[in-house]
Amino acid sequence: MAQRQPASTDQGLLVRVELGPATDGRSRSEQRGRSATRHTAIIQAATTLFLRNGYQGTSIDDIAATAAVSKQTVYKNFGDKEQLFGAIILGVTATAEEFADLLANAPEDDDVEAELRTIARRYLGSVMRPQVLQLRRLVIAEAGRFPDLARTYYERAPLRVLNALAAKLGRLAERGLLRIDDPSTAADHFAFLILGRPLDQAMFSAEAGSLTEAELNSVADNGVRVFLAAYRAN
Repeated sequence: MAQRQPASTDQGLLVRVELGPATDGRSRSEQRGRSATRHTAIIQAATTLFLRNGYQGTSIDDIAATAAVSKQTVYKNFGDKEQLFGAIILGVTATAEEFADLLANAPEDDDVEAELRTIARRYLGSVMRPQVLQLRRLVIAEAGRFPDLARTYYERAPLRVLNALAAKLGRLAERGLLRIDDPSTAADHFAFLILGRPLDQAMFSAEAGSLTEAELNSVADNGVRVFLAAYRAN
């Protein structure tokens, strides 16, 4: 059974890819120990190049040279460029998994406005990181070439977070802090109030993704204020 290999890239993204089965008689622990450095180097190099140059503008030669490994090592570990691209795109969804887990396990606070401000600030801050914005642009740009990959990325990242957010809002409603009939719709409203304008701007302008922390916090707080005007329990 394949195991997942986490690697933080120099792009500030958390990527998890799977190590395949050992093929040379070594134990799993031996294989992982010997392969971890090469895997990390390839992931870092490929992520940097794909985000900078796009799929078409990146070659296995480029990746191997940047990672300081042979082309054969890249092929042995990831198959081909398409498989490596898919592994990285889906591996980056580990960041969304972490945020969804945060929503599920965050301590409860009777001050619903303060709790939602904390969630909104973390949500906006994580999505508006320059490297995450680059990744979103890359997935969108390649959606025509890799429609299944784009759909899976959406399901594992944006949709996963929306579902976790809906569950969180539902729990707040059960505690009598919010008035919600449909948590999924409420989550959609919350997400758009927080992300709508800055994310739309960022998709079309690199400069729009450079908002300061104070500016992002202001957007988040204002979004929460409007959300509570509609959903706060009387």
